[in-house]
Amino acid sequence: METLKRKIRQLYTGHSQGAQLFRYALVVFDVATIIYFIISVSWLQTAFTRTVDIGLGVAILVDLLVRLWISEDRRKECLRIYTLADILIIGSLLLAPIFTDDLAFLRILRGLRLIHSYHLVRDLRRDSRFFRVHEDAIVASVNLFVFIFVMSSLVFVIAFGDQPDTDAYIDALYFTVATLTTTGFGDITLDSPGGKLLSVFIMVIGVGLFLQLARAIFQPSKVHHKCPECGLNRHETDAVHCKHCGEPLNIETGGRNG
Repeated sequence: METLKRKIRQLYTGHSQGAQLFRYALVVFDVATIIYFIISVSWLQTAFTRTVDIGLGVAILVDLLVRLWISEDRRKECLRIYTLADILIIGSLLLAPIFTDDLAFLRILRGLRLIHSYHLVRDLRRDSRFFRVHEDAIVASVNLFVFIFVMSSLVFVIAFGDQPDTDAYIDALYFTVATLTTTGFGDITLDSPGGKLLSVFIMVIGVGLFLQLARAIFQPSKVHHKCPECGLNRHETDAVHCKHCGEPLNIETGGRNG
């Protein structure tokens, strides 16, 4: 069993080509589940969708149990935000066949799957130099996308739960983006006190996330590389010495053509 555990841990954390391919296969699976949750948020439950939900729930459960099994600190692993999100998502998927009448709260829980994208960020930082160079812009994009999707799901449940169809979800997405950008056309509004407070929350947090993305795109890019002497972890992409302490750096670069 210990040999098997070492081999599996190598797949999840190693640097071999096989380990990288395995982790990117997990990335593909995670992206596929996220897309499925986005497009199915307004679907009516059928025998087919319940079967897909159960299959995804079992797959995510297996991945979670394996991660816990190979973890050197299981308590810390259990307290990670994406682990807690996965637990809620697994429950929502496996309980879906029971709650056939009202899946509103389950739809919101499934939106938490996007939190798992931060776990993917850690893998990409380790495996991809392109990601390390453009990490700020990519992470800011993920932050904004997660916020928009989760808020759209929440607006959909609050304001359009009695008409669960694709048009209603598009209206919820439209309201969220219009509110986030402070455009405020006024053709769709949340009139209840809770709806107004939610609108304020979307505006305050959303504007901040949007500005964070704009700053990450237009400011000079830096690469994440920890200085072995002083610990500074942000440097220009072509830096050969740490600007804080002067320590020589060995930042991986692609070189110059010609």
